[in-house]
Amino acid sequence: MMIRTVATTPYDDQKPGTSGLRKKVPVFQQPNYAENFIQSVFDSLEGFKGKTLVIGGDGRYYNREVIQTAIRMAAANGFGRAIVGKGGILSTPAASNVIRKHGAFGGLVLSASHNPGGPNEDFGIKYNVGNGGPAPERITEAVFARSKEIDRYLISDGADIDIDEVGEGSVDGMTVEIIDPVADYAALMETLFDFAAIRAMFQGGFRMAFDAMHAVTGPYAKDILERRLGAPGGSVRNFVPLPDFGGHHPDPNLVHAKELYDLMMSAGAPDFGAASDGDGDRNLIIGKGIFVTPSDSLAMLAANAHLAPGYAGGLAGIARSMPTSAAADRVAEKLGIGLYETPTGWKFFGNLLDAGKVTICGEESAGTGSDHVREKDGLWAVLLWLNILAVRRQSVKEIAAAHWAEYGRNYYARHDYEAVDTDAANRLMAELRGKLADLPGMEVNGLTIAFADDFEYRDPVDQSVSRHQGVRIGFEGGSRVVFRLSGTGTSGATLRVYLERYESGPGRLDLATSDALAELVAAADEIAGIARHTGRTEPDVVT
Repeated sequence: MMIRTVATTPYDDQKPGTSGLRKKVPVFQQPNYAENFIQSVFDSLEGFKGKTLVIGGDGRYYNREVIQTAIRMAAANGFGRAIVGKGGILSTPAASNVIRKHGAFGGLVLSASHNPGGPNEDFGIKYNVGNGGPAPERITEAVFARSKEIDRYLISDGADIDIDEVGEGSVDGMTVEIIDPVADYAALMETLFDFAAIRAMFQGGFRMAFDAMHAVTGPYAKDILERRLGAPGGSVRNFVPLPDFGGHHPDPNLVHAKELYDLMMSAGAPDFGAASDGDGDRNLIIGKGIFVTPSDSLAMLAANAHLAPGYAGGLAGIARSMPTSAAADRVAEKLGIGLYETPTGWKFFGNLLDAGKVTICGEESAGTGSDHVREKDGLWAVLLWLNILAVRRQSVKEIAAAHWAEYGRNYYARHDYEAVDTDAANRLMAELRGKLADLPGMEVNGLTIAFADDFEYRDPVDQSVSRHQGVRIGFEGGSRVVFRLSGTGTSGATLRVYLERYESGPGRLDLATSDALAELVAAADEIAGIARHTGRTEPDVVT
């Protein structure tokens, strides 16, 4: 075998977003495109010679090809060992766990998360550091800088590794270990949750429906829920990962998981419904006759986490992304623990988790997790819910009603305007930022603006500052609207508008969410000129 140095020229569009580099498959299939980015990652790191690199992905189209490329490039660049999930499969939280358990230097996670897959759909590459979490901004900025000037990459001429059999091989002196992608993760879950109590609940007739959306959590859910916990056969649906996710969009929201939602709202609904996304880091929670928003789920999980063995000692703190509702804030206040508000992006939770400041974290975009790994974890959230249900012996609807009676209710929704013309979206945000100073005191649609700012975050651990993280408009009485452009799409821009209203009075806890937020929706359009800038009168997705 031989290591080759291949001349290349830079691409100007390899700037990682909040979760790595995401582009359409044909973009990644351009000559040297994936190789340039992977080499730019390696060139931005130091001290990895002889160390271990974890490689895996969500099984989407082009996953297997890039894994082989990454293995040969890791060998050529001097890594001593590569750990690869069998079949190229590793959910994002499982990859984080493997990095941490095996003391790896870092890992390449090949996924575009909840985005669709297929020959003309999305692909992505993300680098995770040694704590198991996404690379911090100092690394992603260095990767982007290197990608703009890269002139060569290193790759072995070694043959492809058989990634479909557990075992060991080698490429140019680098050991390649193919592992069972589920085993380490399932073992970790058994240390956190009361499997005996959950198993007894299933034996008592408890029924659930888990939609794996033909994505990466299928093998994990099948093994843990049905084999280890005894959920009835068929509880896990769409459990075979497919390169195109069966032609569906693997985003666990009420639009793309409508079949599950309709089942849970029907007369014959099982007791509990859940779903996860393309790479396994997001979750959807639905009880019989009730959808639990991700913001509420974070608050309810935090309030009840002590019922699970892994969290019986209490929580160090709670962290949430800025657009996530303030429901968790009230739980933290009652528990007497810290609450941290961060920018969107799981990487911002890493320092807080490593410093022991927080135990549970969450984002409104259906991501929840804890200090067991350094990624959000969809199946973990489902298992914690099952643990709580097994101990409290109440329905999801009863647990939610009791929570709102104690803490009040944050009515909440996110409106996504997808594939908006990028220039139009940027003009909207620029115009909005330009008038922030003039908004306080203004009355809009019967609501008085109390404050308006562009969110800025100073990390309490390393004091790094992240600016322009989203425009916040707060109203008297506690209502709030947030505007930001998402970094997770691959076509145009996604404008996200977050709407929140707090109610605590008797008789105000069971309003229809659309009714509770109607005046905020109108105010948001008036303030930002959404229809004027985008030509859209309705969002594409409401969650």
